[in-house]
Amino acid sequence: MLVDSHCHLDRLKLEKYDGQLSAAIDAALARDIQQLLCVGISVNNREAVVNIAEQYSQVVASVGVHPCDVQEGLASMDDLIQWSEHPKVVALGESGLDYYYSEDDKVLQQESFAIHLEAASRAQLPVIVHTRDAREDTLALIKEHGNQETAGVLHCFTENWDMAKKAIDMNYMISISGIVTFKNAHELKEVVKKIPMDRLLVETDSPYLAPVPHRGKSNEPQYVREVAQYIAELKQIPFESLAETTTNNFYRLFPKALQHLTS
Repeated sequence: MLVDSHCHLDRLKLEKYDGQLSAAIDAALARDIQQLLCVGISVNNREAVVNIAEQYSQVVASVGVHPCDVQEGLASMDDLIQWSEHPKVVALGESGLDYYYSEDDKVLQQESFAIHLEAASRAQLPVIVHTRDAREDTLALIKEHGNQETAGVLHCFTENWDMAKKAIDMNYMISISGIVTFKNAHELKEVVKKIPMDRLLVETDSPYLAPVPHRGKSNEPQYVREVAQYIAELKQIPFESLAETTTNNFYRLFPKALQHLTS
């Protein structure tokens, strides 16, 4: 069994399923993907994400404000803690820092990220972290405001081994998406080889970043299997071992999700 530890079900392209999200979820279940974590990115899509989790027994949710969405509005400490009390909300985020496009709002991003880290600590939930071109600031804020006990995950990781190691040392997990299957992802492949098995998660980040052989098409949760198969080959271990370990890691990081696991 596998888990897609990070997807955006409210944004999936569903033309091939006649607009039916249930069909995309069924396609994942048919490939032994037993649970999906639908991730919130803004104040505006929080309700949609939670509604999907309420509607589908195999889906759990996170709520938060992505660093590229801070201009739309920040979530307060009280907001995040209140949202975290929903039975199917298993994490806060995704939050974090993204300086790739612009550093104009970096102070606002840092403020939002710090609030997420502190709220997660109070709520005793992990944080889903987005980081891009902001290695030092991301790690510094985690160290200053985070809770190493509940910790979190650096999702869709594309940074270097030094950053991964420092995050792991703070009890964080590292989640790998379909980017690892891309031909030019040389450094990332070497990083993945070094990530300890007990620190590894797999994800799609769908509808973005479809893995080979689906690259260039819309991504969807069922393709987390291709990600896992590729990583198993990269680490030279059986696929079944990779699947079992990453699934166990998911429930260790997101224990609230285990309450909603259906047989």
